[in-house]
Amino acid sequence: MSTVEILRAGPLTTIQDWPGRIGYWKVGVPPSGPMDDLSFRLANIAVGNPPSAAGLEATLMGPALRFAEPAVIAVTGAPVTVTVGGVAVPQWVPVPVGAGETVDVGAAGSLGMRVYLAVAGGIVADDYLGSTATFAMGGFGGLDGRPLREGDTLAVAGDRPGTPRRILIDERPAMTDAWQLGVTVGPHSAPEFFTRDDIDDILDHPYEVHFNSDRTGIRLIGPRPRWARSDGGEAGLHPSNIHDNAYSVGALDFTGDTPILLGPDGPSLGGFVCPVTVASAERWKLGQLKPGDTVRFVAIRTSHVASPAEVGPARRSGFVDVLSRGGDTDDGILGRTTTADGVTGVTYRRSGDDNILVEYGDLHLDLELRARVHALAERIDAERPRGLVDLTPGIRSLQVKADPDVWSQQSMLDWLIGCEADLPAADDLVLPSRTVHLPLSWDDPSTREAIERYMLGVRSDAPWCPWNIEFIRRMNGLDSVDDVYRTVFDAEYLVLGLGDVYLGAPVAVPLDPRHRLVTTKYNPARTWTPENAVGIGGAYLCIYGMEGPGGYQFVGRTTQIWNHRHPLSSNGFDPEHPWLLRFFDRISWYPVSAEELLDMRADVAAGRGESTRIADGSFSLADHRRFLDGNATDIETTRAAMTSARDAERERWSQGGEFARSATPDRMPADELTGDRVTGDEEKVA
Repeated sequence: MSTVEILRAGPLTTIQDWPGRIGYWKVGVPPSGPMDDLSFRLANIAVGNPPSAAGLEATLMGPALRFAEPAVIAVTGAPVTVTVGGVAVPQWVPVPVGAGETVDVGAAGSLGMRVYLAVAGGIVADDYLGSTATFAMGGFGGLDGRPLREGDTLAVAGDRPGTPRRILIDERPAMTDAWQLGVTVGPHSAPEFFTRDDIDDILDHPYEVHFNSDRTGIRLIGPRPRWARSDGGEAGLHPSNIHDNAYSVGALDFTGDTPILLGPDGPSLGGFVCPVTVASAERWKLGQLKPGDTVRFVAIRTSHVASPAEVGPARRSGFVDVLSRGGDTDDGILGRTTTADGVTGVTYRRSGDDNILVEYGDLHLDLELRARVHALAERIDAERPRGLVDLTPGIRSLQVKADPDVWSQQSMLDWLIGCEADLPAADDLVLPSRTVHLPLSWDDPSTREAIERYMLGVRSDAPWCPWNIEFIRRMNGLDSVDDVYRTVFDAEYLVLGLGDVYLGAPVAVPLDPRHRLVTTKYNPARTWTPENAVGIGGAYLCIYGMEGPGGYQFVGRTTQIWNHRHPLSSNGFDPEHPWLLRFFDRISWYPVSAEELLDMRADVAAGRGESTRIADGSFSLADHRRFLDGNATDIETTRAAMTSARDAERERWSQGGEFARSATPDRMPADELTGDRVTGDEEKVA
């Protein structure tokens, strides 16, 4: 193998492969891979590599590389100046590089944002969970799970590539600063979540790309929705809030009133509505959107979407305008049916041209609905139809992702409707359910720091500041913050989803409804959250799998729930998987001091210690129903008092103008604005 020395890394250059890390969406591992998959694959084709071979993605400015041995390279993507040995060379063509020569890739100009460099034979990189793609926020893939740095040395594989060739003009993607994105309607459209005027605004008005954008998501500035409902109920006070469900890459995610296009490093699960989704063949454009560009969403019929596997003229990427206009007229609803017992409604929602979101029942929290989701996922996984890519459960939904070239959306729909008749009655379900005892540092100093950063850099007048725990008390009508403490430590939280904020992060709900503290999420969300912070949003509790953005109201911090460096530790990690928790686990907290927690976290990071205690068990839906029936009166009294407190809080918000304010912060911390690591609003992103 020959080597390549990094003389200049550029602001954000990473190793990626295509299609990235597939099959782990259900536990919060994003695909990563190239943000502009088309330019990336064409670079590989130009040097004779398979389209999947590992190469480089550079943001804003490319790297300078010295090759120890002769090589063949190609540079694609945004227009830049490329030199080999100081001599300018063209993009989109294979270029020979002599031993000892330097390749210098310049800065992107007025068009485009990302540049791709492929080397014949492919770059050698760390394979993790089946891919070499870098996921820098998670710290894995690529080179040590991070962007490249000056002085790094890369190895080029000795594989014999195919025949290099020039990429033809009609194969190259067209760059612009006034983009049109072809989108499919759904999963959350009018009239349920948005008004008809809102959808008209989305499709008729240009949006501007905000500077606070990255591979996680592209934040947009545009019309503020009117909304078709006043709030999200148990999911949160803002009408954008829903019970957590799976996202699609390319979904237009409204985090509060702020629209964000979810990227390949975005979250798999979240609690915000998505009215349209960028079609799979159009998602390459996300990688080239730069701050200040304008974006128009153009509705197209799902049946007219080009094949995402295509890299030639049939991809239709050489046109600035979207050619196949005129969207589906079904508001994103592909079909409806009922469960075999005729009791529960089932809705099939379009989530791009490559996903169907199967949704059970009404918009409320019901563990029976989650049990039905589990039964459907087990049924599908047992057969594994050809073309199936991922199954990602949410609170009351299951997202089924498929390769649209192998399993069409209509075929998926027909097959899924047929599956429903084969499912067992919910009362018959008894599921494995471990009790996982975890330490909790209450009101941990790291969460206090995160709140202070938010007040200084994003918003100082939020109702949940300066102390989230007091806000939780007020929202739920409790007498003191000690009551919040007792409620959290008395509760047993059932894990309903994983990956809510990446890397095995659970979305969990107390089994006893009297313990269900309900809050809203930050709006706009935080730009920084400490790893393994514990928070409540809507009726749900989450443990953050890694450091990043967030929106849940803090109660404390715990030990690691993801540990890819020491999976064989004695803290409950499965030797084959780096994530700690499983669906239907029950989390129970025990209190520790902030100092004790730091020691425990160091032990887990080193693969030692016993901070986590796990006991096997089971969860029976029938038994849970009997518990609810036996305590119905007290449950109803407690929940009514909490609802009354939230109604009062909502009225205070209304009188104070909270619902009328813009969700876009006026100020952002300077350290969040450099390069391509700007973290956005995601809670969801994330």
